[in-house]
Amino acid sequence: MFKILRLLLQREFILFLALALGLFIGSGAKFTAKTVLPALAIIMTLSTMSIPDQIFREPRKIILNSLGGLGMNYGILTSFFLVFNFLFINDEALRTGFILLAAVPPAVAVIPFSVMLGGQSSFALLATVGCYLGALILTPIITVGFLGTGFVKIDKIAIIMAELILVPLVCSRVLVWVKVAPRLEPYKGKIINWGFFLVVYTIVGLNQELFLRQTYILLIPALIALGSTFFLGFIINKISRLGHIDHPMRINLVLLGTHKNTGLAGGLALALYSEKTALPATITTVFMLVYVIWLSFQARRSIPK
Repeated sequence: MFKILRLLLQREFILFLALALGLFIGSGAKFTAKTVLPALAIIMTLSTMSIPDQIFREPRKIILNSLGGLGMNYGILTSFFLVFNFLFINDEALRTGFILLAAVPPAVAVIPFSVMLGGQSSFALLATVGCYLGALILTPIITVGFLGTGFVKIDKIAIIMAELILVPLVCSRVLVWVKVAPRLEPYKGKIINWGFFLVVYTIVGLNQELFLRQTYILLIPALIALGSTFFLGFIINKISRLGHIDHPMRINLVLLGTHKNTGLAGGLALALYSEKTALPATITTVFMLVYVIWLSFQARRSIPK
């Protein structure tokens, strides 16, 4: 019984459970669709509670680490998605989905993953914060730049970005200042994991028909998702080694260069477009999850060189 309860608290199991239920019992997704954006806002608020206020008092360090994060996540990963999207994706909904995926900042999970894999956590934290602040400008620019004002309402994107990035950041600071954050800390991981369950289940459930009966549509998006994780991570790690970058920093660069906030991309897709537009985010979530599991196995069995 204890083992079952422990399993229900593991991120990997929860996300795979969401995928399985979405595929085979996806009818409930139409009822959970309206909860996706609030769930993402809660996830963002809780995830950013651990950011210490002192960080904002070191502007030079913030700028340097932010530039590193922006370079990896927007310079490399965004470019990868955009190039392969326009080369190989012909379906308009899927193409829009990959543009939204390219436009969002890195996954919030980069910070805990960095700690778990032995990365340099202070860099991961500052780089991720910098990317989220930059995303307030970059996400609307990329979205409108590649989709045009005729296909997307800039005011709606601005409102959603404020709801999912700016407001959660402010709320997290308030929770810290009023000293509620320490009380939430023991439950934070569980709430975040089950919040992601809701997001993944909803997106997969709404696309159940495509997943089960039109699998050929998923082939190229799956190959792009595979390339954005395993292939890109391999290249970043190799080049970093050649540049004599130490192992903890290599971990950070790999994570920032392979992880997008797929929950945010999926939420934007559902709010602005259609269920099908959220497919690239969902497929990429699967590969990101498998990739992190693979990295954790590698970290356990290999000694940093």
